[in-house]
Amino acid sequence: MTDPIADYLTRLRNAIQAKHRVVEVPASNLKKDITKILFEKGYILNFKFIEDGRQGIIKIALKYDAVNKTSAIKSLKRVSSPGLRQYTGYKDMPRVINGLGIAIISTSKGVMTNKEAADMKIGGEVLCYVY
Repeated sequence: MTDPIADYLTRLRNAIQAKHRVVEVPASNLKKDITKILFEKGYILNFKFIEDGRQGIIKIALKYDAVNKTSAIKSLKRVSSPGLRQYTGYKDMPRVINGLGIAIISTSKGVMTNKEAADMKIGGEVLCYVY
């Protein structure tokens, strides 16, 4: 697999489109950090890390609106890819839908949202947009 982050986002996107309640993805430290950010910002209901003796699995419970049956995640867009990395400084931090969405940034201080990175005045690689 050449781009595990794109695979992670695609699995989430496909599960949301099929209205699944739970999705399982192979684990990595970067995917765990992205999952924690999605949980903290209220885009997913819950998550669990399962150790299986090999790579491990992340079980993610998706969040839906009870009335309209719509997902909390409207869009997941991969920005940086292995063939074309996208970096940003803290002054040029991307804004997703005028601040309603988040951009997930991989920095030297770890994975964080665009707002946290701008507050800490550090830039990094823009992984994806979520709204």
